[in-house]
Amino acid sequence: MLPQDDVDNPELSIVVPALDEEITIGQFVTWCKEGIAAAGVRAEILIIDSSRDRTPDIALAHGARVLKTPKRGLGRAYIDALPHIRGRYVLMGDADCTYDFREIRPFVEKFRDGFEFIMGSRFKGSIEDGAMPALHRYFGTPITTMILNIMYGTHFSDIHCGMRGATREALMRMGLVSQSWEYASEMVLKSVHLGLRTSEVPVNFLKDPEGRISHLVRGGWFSPWYAGWINLKAMFVFGADFFLLIPGILLFLIGLAPLCLLALGPLQVGQVTFSLNAMLYALFVALLGLQLFLIGTIAQSLYDGTGRKRGRWLRVFPYTRTTVLAALVFIAGAIPVLHFAVAFIERNYRFDAGLITLNHHAIFGLFLMMASALVFVSMLVLQAIAFYVPLTASPRRIPQ
Repeated sequence: MLPQDDVDNPELSIVVPALDEEITIGQFVTWCKEGIAAAGVRAEILIIDSSRDRTPDIALAHGARVLKTPKRGLGRAYIDALPHIRGRYVLMGDADCTYDFREIRPFVEKFRDGFEFIMGSRFKGSIEDGAMPALHRYFGTPITTMILNIMYGTHFSDIHCGMRGATREALMRMGLVSQSWEYASEMVLKSVHLGLRTSEVPVNFLKDPEGRISHLVRGGWFSPWYAGWINLKAMFVFGADFFLLIPGILLFLIGLAPLCLLALGPLQVGQVTFSLNAMLYALFVALLGLQLFLIGTIAQSLYDGTGRKRGRWLRVFPYTRTTVLAALVFIAGAIPVLHFAVAFIERNYRFDAGLITLNHHAIFGLFLMMASALVFVSMLVLQAIAFYVPLTASPRRIPQ
């Protein structure tokens, strides 16, 4: 639905989902128009509406475009809106007048300065008394923001702020898939993966207007916890490499050290003898660490939006060199394994003291065989990703 005073060729699109917001939607659109005039920007207001009340009629009467969609979740509303966004820049938020859209000039200035993703920050701006529950203000938002910053090496101050902006091109490149509240974290995380030029803008957060009940409150006591949980899930899913790469390297080294020391035979340390049992534990830890690390390279390659990390792993594991080295290591590991098997058969399948050292050699050989196989198949997956997942940055030649 188009308003009578629809704007042609807007520079900015204010895109906001609405669900049964007839109490606030008129004032919200008025605030947007005041903010547009103050910022000196040509802009459209697009309301993605799933309401059962008079919200769309009021929005249209006040001069907003209205896109009617089924009620399918907050994240899905933005996905549905993408084909209908006309502006070069996109400003998002809530239609409940808790974010002051009369103050959009800082976002417009950041866009014009070349920033591609702009987060609002309530903690750098102001929070009106009663606007944010204490649990959210002092626990939920600071904790999840800290977790994301640690995982991704970022410096956001308020990752759950609903007022945020992105260029339309960046929004398209993000390829959002989240259907509900977790879209907020997915958007932040993908801005990091894509290497977008990012900034923060202080915003004022206001309490709900009289008579309005927030959607989290409408959903019951469990809704805030569920929203926090699915946002945390998005952080973990899109940051899987945090739990894989460095922990994998550490476990690999922790297991490899005793594995190498015991490869030549039992080791006496004081009154304690470390032998086959200790070697098997070390084998398990080393292989677990290697597997975590290799899965981490695959995960990082899958959601790398710039192609830089993917290209780096392709250079670390080029096809020809990796295949040749993996084959040589596999053969080197098979030799002590076969040597032990022959000796065991010659003793009529009886294990005696003379086989202990050979058994140590064989276990280390098994490690070499399994490690080389893991590296080889992981390299194949990395090569497959390079063929089937297009780079968003400039293409790179796949090392041979």
